[in-house]
Order: sequence, then structure tokens, then C-alpha cells
Amino acid sequence: METLFKKRQERLNIFKKMRNQEIISPKKEIPDHLFTSCPHCHANLVTAQLAKNLYVCPQCGHHFRLSARQRINQIIDEGTFKESDKYAQTENAHEFVGYQEKLKLSYQKSGLLEGVVTGYGKINKQNVCIAVMDASFMMGSMGHVVGDKITRLIETAEKKHFPLIIFCTSGGARMQEGIISLMQMAKTSQALKRFKEAQNLYISVLCDPTTGGVSASFAMLGDIMIAEPKALIGFAGKRVIEKTINEKLPEDFQTAEFLMEHGFLDMIVKRDEMKSVLAKLIKIHGGAHGSTAKITNDQRA
Repeated sequence: METLFKKRQERLNIFKKMRNQEIISPKKEIPDHLFTSCPHCHANLVTAQLAKNLYVCPQCGHHFRLSARQRINQIIDEGTFKESDKYAQTENAHEFVGYQEKLKLSYQKSGLLEGVVTGYGKINKQNVCIAVMDASFMMGSMGHVVGDKITRLIETAEKKHFPLIIFCTSGGARMQEGIISLMQMAKTSQALKRFKEAQNLYISVLCDPTTGGVSASFAMLGDIMIAEPKALIGFAGKRVIEKTINEKLPEDFQTAEFLMEHGFLDMIVKRDEMKSVLAKLIKIHGGAHGSTAKITNDQRA
């Protein structure tokens, strides 16, 4: 009888142990990157569906930042993009402390060797040269390699008589390169001057953010100025300006909508309409052999 009782007690202990294990066992975690939170309205979005929606929040219309590769895939006809200066890479020639480590982190984060991807391809079967900046590489800042790549692309567009499109996404000039980074403002601007004198079309697309030395050079020199909705566009930061002028600025100051209202932009274009609008503008102005001299006020409107 005692032996039977012991066996029964052992079975009960085993059953309790199994129940306790079930209670304390960790629940299966949701896989990483399955959901993405919108930074504007804080809605939890299925990442796969967000990608299908071109990374625009279906709840509030917030335009997420895109990588250069994602942007090119959205804008350029499939299989037509030819990248230029693909292996151009920055070296820490002046041995700025910590710069090499930041470059390495940017390589790992973005998968790029620099903060801009340049090349040429087709938009709705129309030839175009295109540069796309990438904010995931040191905030898209402009050092000498970024300036070189953009300048060389402008010169290629001039030789080929292709329309030029630059998607600007940048925090400005790269402070680790000092005066060399500031020289890129003049270099790219001068290249655009020659490009325009040859009566070629340059379309500037301002994305979030476009600031600093980039906004003070090639970003604002487009024959046609386009921006994505709610993009941050400006030179100095809002708080810096407020402290300088000792005044409170409007809430929407330095947004695409504010600039549009004050005449700095020609249009604001949603992401799902960007490719068709660019294709239409290129066609209006004669495609690869068009002339900016043909632009009229009606066409700009």
C-alpha cells in the first residue's frame, strides 16, 4: 500500500512540474521587422504592406525615408540603370579623429561606399541621368567624393544631352572634411552652370531632409523644383534661426508646404505619382535633346 502511494505521489509531482514549466516557458516572440511604427502617427504597420505602398503610411500619408537603391528601383525602368563611379570611396586623408570609424559604420548600415548613387537609365523609356542621395550614409552629408560623383554625373549628362535629376537627401556639408567639403558647393554649382548654358534640363527633387551646404548649392538650382510632402528643407536649423533673430517661427517653417506657399518650389509630388510626373516633365521639355529655353510659365505651373 505504501509503495502504491509513493508511485502516485511521484506521478503528481511530475504533473505539477510539467504544468509549472508550461506557465514559465517564454512565449514565442514576434519576428523582427514584421511591423514598422510610423514616426508621425505612431500606427503599427505591416512592413511588407508598407513596402508595397512605397513606404508611405496609409494612415497619415507620412513619407518614410528611402535608401538610394529603393528610390532608383521606384523611379528608373527595370533593368535600365547603369551605375557610374560605383567604387568611388572616401579615405580619411587628413586623419580626422573618428572619421574612419564613422565611415565603416556607414558602409555597414547603408551597404554603400558613399552617400550618393549616380548613373543613367530610363524613365518610361526616356533617357535620364540621375543622382540619389542616401541619408543612411552619414546623413547624406557631402564630402569630396559625393561632390566628385555629382559633378561627374552632370558632365556626363551634358555630353549625352540627357535630362538630369538629383534626389537630394542630406544634412549638408561633411564637417570631417572641413574646407574641402565646402568647396563641393562651388564645384557642383559651376558644373550646373555649364550644363544649363548648353540648354539642358535639370530637375531637383527635395526629400526629407535637404539642409546645409547641399540646400545652398545644387539642390536649389533646378530648372524645375519638386519636393515630397512634408519634407524638411532649409539651411540652418529652426532653433538656430530663432535664437539669431530672437523671434518664434511658424510650426510649419522649413516644410515643403511652407516653401511652396512662399514661391520656392514649383510643385509637391506624392511618391506614387513621382515617376509619372518626372516622365511627363521630361517629355514636355523634349526628352534627351530638349532645351530649358523652351520652358514657359504655363509649363512650370
